[in-house]
Amino acid sequence: MEEGERREVRAGPAETGVRLDIALARLLPELSRARAQRLVAESRVLVDGRPVRASTRLRGAERIEVVIPPRPASGLVPQDLPLSILYQDGDVLVLDKRAGMVVHPARGTPHSTVANALLHRLGSGPGERFGLVHRLDKDTSGCLVVARTEVALASLVGQFKERTVEKTYLALCHGHLPEEGRLDTPYGRHPRERTRFTSRVRTGRRAVTGWKVIERFGDLAVLAEVRLETGRTHQIRVHLSEAGHPLLADAAYGGTRRERRLPPEHPARLAAAAVGRQALHAWRLGFEHPGTGRRVRVEAPLPEDFRAGLAVLRGARGGPGHVASRRV
Repeated sequence: MEEGERREVRAGPAETGVRLDIALARLLPELSRARAQRLVAESRVLVDGRPVRASTRLRGAERIEVVIPPRPASGLVPQDLPLSILYQDGDVLVLDKRAGMVVHPARGTPHSTVANALLHRLGSGPGERFGLVHRLDKDTSGCLVVARTEVALASLVGQFKERTVEKTYLALCHGHLPEEGRLDTPYGRHPRERTRFTSRVRTGRRAVTGWKVIERFGDLAVLAEVRLETGRTHQIRVHLSEAGHPLLADAAYGGTRRERRLPPEHPARLAAAAVGRQALHAWRLGFEHPGTGRRVRVEAPLPEDFRAGLAVLRGARGGPGHVASRRV
């Protein structure tokens, strides 16, 4: 086997009859199953001194040797960009991502991303995506959790997969949204516009969004607390839009189109202009700490643009009569 970090583990009764790649991901939590499969294919794994296939079923009590090579350079360029940190320790970091900042480099945005800023700040990170466990849309602000170790990365990926992570957003949307509700729909790419998504598909992945109203501004707009039970791309934006209540200033899902039909001095139109981007904020994030097991809950304060939009609506004529269950 080639050089790298050498690890040795022993299969136990719980691994009897389990595939080697699955057992490796259990015994070495810093490895995903996909990475375990690659290590086996690269002959970096020996079972009782012999190379075997990833699909090999273990009998229990085998000695498993693994060589974990250093990850190749990601191609990321470190950049000294401002990051607002809400929580940090040796295992995890929770950022307050600002609106307008892309999370990962991609075509059209090769730099000036959260990943570039993290490389400058931390020097390195686990995984192919630098410990970034999930993402937020470019123009969505708020809580973004980052794993600082392979073990933390494996733990957080598992928690997102098992849907045990609490993801609560604040959304400013048009119209008179019902006091509370829940949408459970299929979800997939739009059949004609491939950069957009829709729940109006016959088959697709499941998407579940729940909400409750925090504050009403007559029939103009609503501030809602939105809970994601699943995490599909653009999910909140799509679900609220297709329910007839697009987010203020959302150009992709009907917000700006509705605003263009309003008079220039209409409060909802002015509030959307004050926000200047889809009015969505990742407000709270809760997860089990990968190291201690205790529950961590982090809250990102409302950014200035969102507050400016709220101020317009609260100051609008008739605003003092709005219903507010609690202020944020």
